[in-house]
Amino acid sequence: MTQEHFDLIIIGSGPAGESAAINARKHGLSVAIVDARQIVGGNCTHQGTIPSKTLRHSVHSMMKFNRNPLFRAISEPKQLTFKQVMQSVEDVIKKQVQMRSRFYSRNDVRLFHGFAQFHDKNTIVVKREEDSDLILTAERFIIATGSRPYRPTNVDFKHPRVFDSDKILKLIDTPKRVIIYGAGVIGSEYASIFNGLGCKVDLVNPGERLLSYMDDEISDALSYHLRSLGVLIRHNEKFKSLEAEDSGVIINLESGKVLKGDIFLWANGRAGNTEGLNLEAVGLEANSRGQLDVDQYYRTSTQGIYAVGDVIGAPALASASYDQGRCASSRIVNREHPLLIKDIPTGIYTIPEISSVGKTESELTASKVPYEVGKAYFKDTARAQITGEDTGVLKLLFHRETLELLGIHCFGDQAAEILHIGQAIMAQKEGGNTIEYFATHTFNYPTMAEAYRVAALNGLNRL
Repeated sequence: MTQEHFDLIIIGSGPAGESAAINARKHGLSVAIVDARQIVGGNCTHQGTIPSKTLRHSVHSMMKFNRNPLFRAISEPKQLTFKQVMQSVEDVIKKQVQMRSRFYSRNDVRLFHGFAQFHDKNTIVVKREEDSDLILTAERFIIATGSRPYRPTNVDFKHPRVFDSDKILKLIDTPKRVIIYGAGVIGSEYASIFNGLGCKVDLVNPGERLLSYMDDEISDALSYHLRSLGVLIRHNEKFKSLEAEDSGVIINLESGKVLKGDIFLWANGRAGNTEGLNLEAVGLEANSRGQLDVDQYYRTSTQGIYAVGDVIGAPALASASYDQGRCASSRIVNREHPLLIKDIPTGIYTIPEISSVGKTESELTASKVPYEVGKAYFKDTARAQITGEDTGVLKLLFHRETLELLGIHCFGDQAAEILHIGQAIMAQKEGGNTIEYFATHTFNYPTMAEAYRVAALNGLNRL
């Protein structure tokens, strides 16, 4: 067997692994990345964030075309198939792989393709399908293997009409009716996508509300909007069993309801990719969801082994994973690096988008914080009227006495972009983080950023 030694070996080439590798190389370490795929990018590029958001963008573009009266003068409404919109996904994935391959080449990061297994705390065996196994040794390891959809044992995912969020990317025919179980981020996003493709969608939610951790009003706005487009949302429903046939699927719920559709999409939870790593050899044990416990510096209980990204659980965001990778590798090279920020922004790419940072009204009420609310409805902004994207609201929560910004919540087109303006002000030091900034500064007109001024004035007028 071939054997090589490195200062640091990273298992996984997603956002967390990539940022850790490049940061370590910038500080002089010899670095190797081992990935089970033959191409880099991890689950984020190939089965998660990039495919689903590209798919969503294509569907959203079609929806905008179909509802624009100007285009009706030159063309009838168009309806694309799932297979057609997936072409744009494949194009973006190809660009991402090429770009990220250049990152590794330019920074002299060695890439090994195969399945990594620990032999001891300084050694892994890389198992390759066609070639002989490799033995790689290192002083430090970072586990960045990501996550995959959680698959309950009573659901037959081998059936051609049964999908999870990975398998759905291989769908060929556009279904007429889709049943989605799970109304978290993935379930809500795919409900928007399939609805935009003209499918009838049943969104089955085990909980009481969509995206229950979001601000109540924003969650309710999404529910209302999806229902207005024809999505049937069923709250407080638990999955019981599945009957998958050649002609369709039948879903039995614990309440006694029976749902029929063309395909079934399970979108209820994810599990860390730790199976097969032989963690026992290094004294580690994953929890029931395959996730690893780490401290604030992403160190596991075994000295010299770190873990970052989705494999450690929440927040399980690509944006946070980048920062976690840099933090872990900085710790390894004895460099200071800021810990993950307290208020991590959330972007949910439904149609329209949702984005949030800071406290919700429920949290502030429970903490007995005297707060006030400022709102700007997109329908009242010139830019939204121009673009036709007038569904949505920007909501600012601020302290009644200090005027400190406490939370920002946005529902509408480009919400994930709009949010960062407010996030920048919230991050200012004491005295600089107040809603008055938006009331006293001039914004370009017409822009969606102007909604901050409107919302600020709306809130200040309530005092």
